[in-house]
Amino acid sequence: MKAFVLRSYGPPDALELTEIETPVPADDEVLVRVRATSVQPYDWHLMRGEPYIARLMGKGPGLRRPKIAVLGADVAGRVEAVGRDVTGFRPGDEVFGMPKRGGFAEYACVRAEELAPKPENLSYEQAAAVPLAALTALLGLRDAGRVRPGQRVLVNGASGGVGTFAVQLAKAFGAEVTGVCGTRNVELVRSLGADEVVDRTAEDFTRNGRRYDLVLDIAGSHAGPAYRRVLTRTGTCAVVGGPAGRWVQPVGHVLWALATSAFVPQRTVLVDVVGCTDNRRNLLTLTELIEDGRLTPVIDRRYPFEDIPAALAYQEEGHASGKVVVTV
Repeated sequence: MKAFVLRSYGPPDALELTEIETPVPADDEVLVRVRATSVQPYDWHLMRGEPYIARLMGKGPGLRRPKIAVLGADVAGRVEAVGRDVTGFRPGDEVFGMPKRGGFAEYACVRAEELAPKPENLSYEQAAAVPLAALTALLGLRDAGRVRPGQRVLVNGASGGVGTFAVQLAKAFGAEVTGVCGTRNVELVRSLGADEVVDRTAEDFTRNGRRYDLVLDIAGSHAGPAYRRVLTRTGTCAVVGGPAGRWVQPVGHVLWALATSAFVPQRTVLVDVVGCTDNRRNLLTLTELIEDGRLTPVIDRRYPFEDIPAALAYQEEGHASGKVVVTV
């Protein structure tokens, strides 16, 4: 099969399109013929091995060379074969999921617990836009943020992959939603259901006097004390990421926010979608919302499989409105 293989850290052209053996599913795995995948910051952080501090961590990308040879955290496709312990899937089923690796190939082995039936009203491309980004938004709002109907929620970074899902999910959960984004995306965020949209180039939301029960911090554009200014006394800041950097960021931003929260009444929590062990149930929750029409993936650009390096280069610029998907 064809796959993009990462043999050493580097820019997008470090990925080598080559022929490798088609994987064989383990007892608890499903072999998926990948029809679409997506690119996102998770992929290019692993591709570059950045921030460098992450290489020292036990579950990091690898100290000197990548632990993951085939990147690609999202897949949508058709089941080709199943392991002997797998129930609930059979060859021919249309599925989507978040294997965390392997999507940049024609075939991927995915643990059955990381897959769910593809939403019937989505194409493969649309389905591939959902898993990691929408799961991050779901865990940030529902689990880390404990959002409740009637609460005021601010989404900082509302026009990106996670943010476009977060605005829709917060509305689906009954919250009053404020989205923060750049000028060119104001109308997009408003169209997703935001009750208010703050243009970050014209206004600093941390100094306008408004207070929120929950801030979902995707952009990482402010330090911890600034977020606490906009939270109610018992509010929560759920941190997804932070500014990109070669040595420490966004890890430093996240750790600093968590450390300083110990001295104030507001909660600061980290959203960890990669460590979640209940993805199938969460994917089914997303599917219900998608098929009910309350959640729709926003796709910025589409690329053919051979142009995955170009897709990553575009994603790395940080200007995508919604998701960047790849047809395999």
